[in-house]
Amino acid sequence: MASSNFASSFAPYTPPPDDPAYASSSKSTSRPWFPVQGSSNQVASYQSGGVPTFNTSQAGGLGAVEEAEAESNSSMWETRYGLRVDMLAAVAYLLGPISALILLIVETHNDYVRFHAYQSALLSTPLVLLRILASLLQFPPFLRTILTLLIIIPLLYMAWQAYIDAARNGLVRFQLPGIGPMADRWVSEE
Repeated sequence: MASSNFASSFAPYTPPPDDPAYASSSKSTSRPWFPVQGSSNQVASYQSGGVPTFNTSQAGGLGAVEEAEAESNSSMWETRYGLRVDMLAAVAYLLGPISALILLIVETHNDYVRFHAYQSALLSTPLVLLRILASLLQFPPFLRTILTLLIIIPLLYMAWQAYIDAARNGLVRFQLPGIGPMADRWVSEE
């Protein structure tokens, strides 16, 4: 009795859809074995020449990545004017609060770029104001030079870090202590 239950748990044999005997007897197949070129309802798999997804979707079904991108109507790699995400994130730091403000006004589509623009503004604005105050109060020249280096070095490092995180690490956000979580919260609240 156990063997009959085991045998009945399997579906009956059906020939593959590319079998000529099967194809001639049934023309109502919803999906051909080999996809027809130009067919709009077929999702290209990596076996048929499509781009492999390598488990990038949580659901794991055919076309899940394409469906998720279509639902969100934007990709994490797209910017408003079609510029590169890694370059825009690095530019956010290069001119300090000026480039951060310009990117916050111009770039409205990409959260990665906006995060780095907020973080750049939060990092560079107090440092630039401190440097201006040092000039107005007639600090010694060596101290003003040190303050200038304290502006330039962190901004160059953060520009490099934003570029590398986008180019190599898949848009991982490098957060500075204190201001990184604040910038992340501001981006999520938009």
